[in-house]
Amino acid sequence: MTPPFAFTPALKRELAPLYERVKDVVTPMEWVHYAPLVKAINELKVKRNAVILAHNYMTPEIFHCVGDFRGDSLQLAKEASRTEADVIVQAGVHFMAETSKLLNPDKTVLIPDPLAGCSLASSITPEDVRALRAAYPGVPIVTYVNTSAAVKAECDITCTSSNAVKIVESLGAPRVLLIPDEYLAKYVQTKTKVEIIAWKGHCEVHERFTGEEMEAMRAAEPGLKIIAHPECPPDVISASDFTGSTAAMIDWVKTKRPPKVVLVTECSMASNVAAEAPDVEFIRPCNLCPHMKRISLEKIYEALLYNRYEVTVDAAVAAKARRAVERMVEASA
Repeated sequence: MTPPFAFTPALKRELAPLYERVKDVVTPMEWVHYAPLVKAINELKVKRNAVILAHNYMTPEIFHCVGDFRGDSLQLAKEASRTEADVIVQAGVHFMAETSKLLNPDKTVLIPDPLAGCSLASSITPEDVRALRAAYPGVPIVTYVNTSAAVKAECDITCTSSNAVKIVESLGAPRVLLIPDEYLAKYVQTKTKVEIIAWKGHCEVHERFTGEEMEAMRAAEPGLKIIAHPECPPDVISASDFTGSTAAMIDWVKTKRPPKVVLVTECSMASNVAAEAPDVEFIRPCNLCPHMKRISLEKIYEALLYNRYEVTVDAAVAAKARRAVERMVEASA
């Protein structure tokens, strides 16, 4: 596409404060391409009364330069529930956009690329959940937000990696189904006395990490701190110094300020944290999410310009799914 603005000395000066945020992770050559799109997107947001929800796995030019609200799935769900904007652009994947629509049925929700999916969301269907309900009568079903609205509609409540333990224990039940991420369920089981029944879904980014890989990095990088996401396999978590949600991982790095760290999660998050913690050296085993990487500045600009691609949820499905999400937001307040 033809950039809406030219990269002129005047534009360079105008956007200098934004470039200052990302100068350690975005090269001057890249900024020549990004800056005109950043300016165009930020102007269109004002014109359309729009906000951009940017997930931690977005690339830095999106996360730091056009994102109005930034964070993990829980943070973005909370922001979606209280925004007064007319238009929400989800810089993330499709299930996140559906969640935003559930919480804002009267607003326009756009996903810049409708093919931005999720391996976890694809690992379970509404029919699977109904079969689980029949197999485990009376057992509450908690679904990770990384699921479709249709799956959420079949469950009792949703959760994110940052509040999964709290949500599971809030139900007051001796046994709980926690779906679809098997590794998250196993991690939660180490933090609660509630019996956790798991499904065999996995994140295609996190499941590729191994404990052997962690030990090799630790041997090669003396003093390295390993920070893992709970979607990682158990041997990775055992080899780590800290395990937590994306928000907790970021907070740990900003608070502890380790000289050298590896974030065992999607690669772009390290770039986003590095932009705010230039004194920390990030070792990067760069596993990229192919779905998250479908979202670009160009596609965000075109989404706002042409009002595409609008996300809708069937009204009957939405009513049930919305309650599951709202219960999570209420329990996490």
